[in-house]
Amino acid sequence: MDRRRRRTAIIGAAVAALGASALTIVAAQGASAAEGCEVEYDVVGDWGSGFQANVSITADEPIDGWTVEWDFTGAVSGISAWNVTGQSLNGSHFEASDAGWNGSIASGQTKEVFGFTASGTAGDIVNAAVNGAVCGEGDGEQTTEPEPTDPDPTDPPPAGTPVERHGQLSVCGNNMCNEDGQEIQLRGVSSMWLHWQTQPYAQNLSALEWMRDNWNIEVFRVAMGVEPEGAYLDDPDGWKAEVETVIQNAAEAGVYVIVDFHAHQAHQHQSEAVAFFSDLADRYGHLPNVIWETYNEPEQVSWTGTLKPYHEAVTAAIRAQDPDNIVVLGTPTWSQDVDVAAASPVSGTNLMYTLHFYSCTHAQWNRDKANTAINAGLALFVTEWGASAADGGLDGRVCLDEAQRWVDWMAANRISWTAWKLDVGTDSTNLLSDGAPLTGGWDGHLHGHAPFVIANLPQ
Repeated sequence: MDRRRRRTAIIGAAVAALGASALTIVAAQGASAAEGCEVEYDVVGDWGSGFQANVSITADEPIDGWTVEWDFTGAVSGISAWNVTGQSLNGSHFEASDAGWNGSIASGQTKEVFGFTASGTAGDIVNAAVNGAVCGEGDGEQTTEPEPTDPDPTDPPPAGTPVERHGQLSVCGNNMCNEDGQEIQLRGVSSMWLHWQTQPYAQNLSALEWMRDNWNIEVFRVAMGVEPEGAYLDDPDGWKAEVETVIQNAAEAGVYVIVDFHAHQAHQHQSEAVAFFSDLADRYGHLPNVIWETYNEPEQVSWTGTLKPYHEAVTAAIRAQDPDNIVVLGTPTWSQDVDVAAASPVSGTNLMYTLHFYSCTHAQWNRDKANTAINAGLALFVTEWGASAADGGLDGRVCLDEAQRWVDWMAANRISWTAWKLDVGTDSTNLLSDGAPLTGGWDGHLHGHAPFVIANLPQ
């Protein structure tokens, strides 16, 4: 079997695993739940060790504030819900309440009110209740909607998508090449640190497809925070499951995905990094659209004494499971000192090196360091940049003239990039403004350097 056919067959199998199942439960009438209220639990992704689901409510009579509870029939742990308050999982019993802004449901309206990811087995839900009204009792009824037909496992990525066009990537010289050996430049955006997102934009398939079709992104970077409170080191199973959701969405959307171990002291957590990448490479390394980024921004630490040994260990763990997908290696001084890495590169194939810039802070002197690395044969990937100061634009400024010099330089050298960052907030690198919906449709919600970033994506 030739390499291309094997790759596309496995993509199809991965997408097939995302076939949705939905369980609709009709609530009995209660004191604070309208008669005929329905709760829909829709499993939208299932990867064996965990799953993602969305929850909708339909109201025959108006509802002003809701609390939903049920029991899972499968073994579930580590649940992480968004757009709710007061979520809890005690054994198999789950409960959550509205977040305020999503508490009102009009008469006859069906409203998707929240979503969640969880470790374990999706199964079904039983003993569901809305505002204390038990579902499935009295006049209630429970029905299971048929699952859609799975796509043929040999289906290629969607026609016209970046992965369908370029296939398996490799490093050729100091450039990135597609499956046909042609030099290419991928362009896209990065998520916010996952645990600090205002909403789970990064994990939403509709948002990813909208960016693919409207912004023309080719690659999406999922920045999984590691060290801060509430991030990966505090909840490894939960945050790894969130990353898996993004990987699976990218496979379905036909977009490349960078799996970023988003840390500043990752070398102090080498065993955790080895375990993280070894597991994901084992389960997703067969996909041609996955790119591994082993260390976001090392601080001012030694390349030869600290970072290079770290990268050698993590890369070896990846290569034991995934022999060929590109691995991007973080460089000293917040991924500025690519010239230092070029003097003693890591041995191996399909390796690239991280370069970051923020145009109000980094200028020609930083490009000079990058040119030194390129002339030494290093392949660079700008996995994060902004038209702002290096703090991400806390002062709200943008420096577009210098940003354009950087963008032109990346184009001239065919250096792929992802711009920081898909979230709402006052920083000038936040791409979205208040009120940006979760699922895309952001033409009226651009913020900060977003117009500049979008103008420089493929046209």
